[in-house]
Amino acid sequence: MSVKRMLCLIDGEHYIPVTKSAIDTLNNIEYNDIAAAVFIGGTEKLRDNDENSYSDILGVPVRFSKQKDIPYDLIKDMIKVYNVNTVFDLSDEPILDYPKRFHIACKVLAEGVTYEGPDFKFEPVTQYEIAEKPSIKILGTGKRVGKTAVSGFVSRLIDENGYNPCVVAMGRGGPEEPEIVHGNEIDITPEFLLKESNKGIHAASDHWEDALMSRILTIGCRRCGGGMVGETFLTNMKKGAHIANKVNSDIIIFEGSGAAIPPIKTNKNIVLVSANQPINNIIKYFGPYRIQFGDLIILTMCEEPMANPEKIKYIENIIHKINPDAKLISTVFRPKPLGNIKDKKVLFATTAPKEIQNRLKEYLMLNYDCDVIGMTSNLANRPLLKEDIAKYIDKADVLLTELKAAAIDVATKVGMEAGLDIIYCDNIPIPIDYTYPDLSKSIINLIDSAIFDFNNEIND
Repeated sequence: MSVKRMLCLIDGEHYIPVTKSAIDTLNNIEYNDIAAAVFIGGTEKLRDNDENSYSDILGVPVRFSKQKDIPYDLIKDMIKVYNVNTVFDLSDEPILDYPKRFHIACKVLAEGVTYEGPDFKFEPVTQYEIAEKPSIKILGTGKRVGKTAVSGFVSRLIDENGYNPCVVAMGRGGPEEPEIVHGNEIDITPEFLLKESNKGIHAASDHWEDALMSRILTIGCRRCGGGMVGETFLTNMKKGAHIANKVNSDIIIFEGSGAAIPPIKTNKNIVLVSANQPINNIIKYFGPYRIQFGDLIILTMCEEPMANPEKIKYIENIIHKINPDAKLISTVFRPKPLGNIKDKKVLFATTAPKEIQNRLKEYLMLNYDCDVIGMTSNLANRPLLKEDIAKYIDKADVLLTELKAAAIDVATKVGMEAGLDIIYCDNIPIPIDYTYPDLSKSIINLIDSAIFDFNNEIND
């Protein structure tokens, strides 16, 4: 067992002899090494704030905060100065409440350090250092924030610019052993996907969607469970990463699942935050921990009814405070058909909220010269999806559908049986106005930075 080199958080609400007994108890446990302690608040039971005298009493170097609030930055500095791998919390109410403890946890975990106390323990997510090529990961602060759509957009963009990427995706319906899909070689037709679905394969799994949308090599993995910090209980993505090292590609994109974080250390990271999420999931708990990963942060779904301008601006300000070094771009998603729908009567199946159907309809009709005669937002609800398709199926020439949930076993199957053309649809992120950086250029710059960092590591 490795040595736990600890920084203890203590407060002035405890009598010093009691605090000393606690530190001595920790120090007497095998593998523990108390490196230092920091007073994080409270003066009720302190005589003064003489660091030297308390260092002598407690037997470890002691630092006092010079601010009234919790000294988050001092904790971070002491982690580095004393080279600790664990922060042990010996404080209590009223100095620390739940929100403050989560805030400390996010700061500590971002340093790659464990945060624990009498009845809790949070560890940084696993980050295996096994990628043998330049790499990025795409992670989110929750489910349905647009990871697969952005991953497809990124993959297609950098492939078109000659970077030769592959995607390693993990999902709740992924294969038992990592599965390679040669999206650049096979013809992924509706008939093909329906045939795969009939075999019991989850043909709408993220790696299939990535392969269809981007026409590049993808590697599908599975995962089960998602912890508060972002750890999975089970995943074979490590195996997928080893496969990615060997396939014909020059850069690897690791795609997260829900709020679970890919367990692979990468050169750069894209973090997705949805303006449609509850604010607390973004700014509290372990939302800030995920946001701190980002080199590029994409705020998605920035439109009514998901979010009004005030909420968008509020989230942007919070993100800038949490991660001031990251580039932030606020976006909306718009459909991108993968086939020709010009002059066609289109039935569109999507997971987008019903409230924005008119905007999506207008966008399709304006940009693709089609007639959208019906829409359904029930792509994740099979019974309702069947009912909606039945309303419009006699009027449509084409069933346009996102590759989500019931897109294969319901939408594709029913559409084909009715003789409709089946065309799949991507969703592309678009900045909400011209004041934001160019998204495509920002992604290319990020990829170049990842390659630069990887080459520097190799040379070192």
